[in-house]
Amino acid sequence: MITIPAVVWDIVFYAFCTIILIQIFYYLFFFRRLAFYKAPQKNTSVEYAVSVIVCARDEAHQLSTNLPGILVQDYKSTHEIVVVNDNSIDDTKYLLDEFKKSFKNINHILLSQEAKLITGKKFPLSIGVKSAKHEILILTDADCIPASEHWIHTIQNAYVDDVEIVLGYGAYKKKSGILNKLIRFETFHTALQYLSYAIAGIPYMGVGRNLSYKKDVFIRNKGFSSINMIPSGDDDLFINQVANKKNTAIVIDHAAHTISEPKNTWSEWMTQKYRHYTTAKFYKPIHRFLLGLYSFSLFALYPLFIISIIFYNWWLVLAVYGFRLIIQGVVLFKSMKKLNETDLFPWFILLDLWMPLYYLFTLPAIWKSPKRTWS
Repeated sequence: MITIPAVVWDIVFYAFCTIILIQIFYYLFFFRRLAFYKAPQKNTSVEYAVSVIVCARDEAHQLSTNLPGILVQDYKSTHEIVVVNDNSIDDTKYLLDEFKKSFKNINHILLSQEAKLITGKKFPLSIGVKSAKHEILILTDADCIPASEHWIHTIQNAYVDDVEIVLGYGAYKKKSGILNKLIRFETFHTALQYLSYAIAGIPYMGVGRNLSYKKDVFIRNKGFSSINMIPSGDDDLFINQVANKKNTAIVIDHAAHTISEPKNTWSEWMTQKYRHYTTAKFYKPIHRFLLGLYSFSLFALYPLFIISIIFYNWWLVLAVYGFRLIIQGVVLFKSMKKLNETDLFPWFILLDLWMPLYYLFTLPAIWKSPKRTWS
């Protein structure tokens, strides 16, 4: 029988402590910024002219359900709703024609030909941006509905001084079942990162379900020309290229959220996440390093915890883990409260245990070639 020297278990415990320190660093340096975030106070409020852009392909049912929530926004200033109908073969055209009879501010753009060599949503979105009449653009998807009638007002209210990009939160509808909790926790966890990084002056992504930027940013950076060969990335990768410390703000007010219908099966959700994660390898090096180190620390945490608690002083291991758990619990609870996801908090330890498995499932997306589909 092979006897393993005690020094090996010492090294394992020290490695565990190092991982805990890395985790605590992220929670105290980055994530606490969202947990304790207070929106800048404004002495005056201005309502700018706004163009809301929605791209849709064969989503007549989604538009019939969600578009009214955009059309009836309580916004007194000039605004338009640009709906890019991208080669739909369902009843989208007729539905929009009916909506236009009651809402004159709908700008229906009908695309009848596919763009060569440009995959995904980039071409219809580019047409929508270039067709928009106003400088401030708010982007959302056909399967999203604003959480309140003050969505437009709250998002555009963040444009002050040098701000050119506003990152919002795109939530998923709360339903029963473990899959819904996993989807919503992953969505919250992603938002915890990109919103906290933005507050820290290191913005790296946004989500197309709830995103705003100025038209000039798009034109000045030649739109998606540098990433047209990548099927995804019209939201996160574009923001990764153009966002910086000075030009980016966040809006987390509950009234400014959008709500989407979550996937109903594991395979549908994994397909969606695979598509999203294929863009991460194109992020700037500093973002790849920070995101990679955090993912690695979360992935390594529990194997080291289990080994240490079995072969080291279990009470000392639990004390170290408990210290991290207290910090994590406080930050997560306050962050969940900010994003209206507090019903997930009682599950946070189990969901935290789940995240390393989630990273394992989605790891192949990093090196696999993405499917060239519209999304």
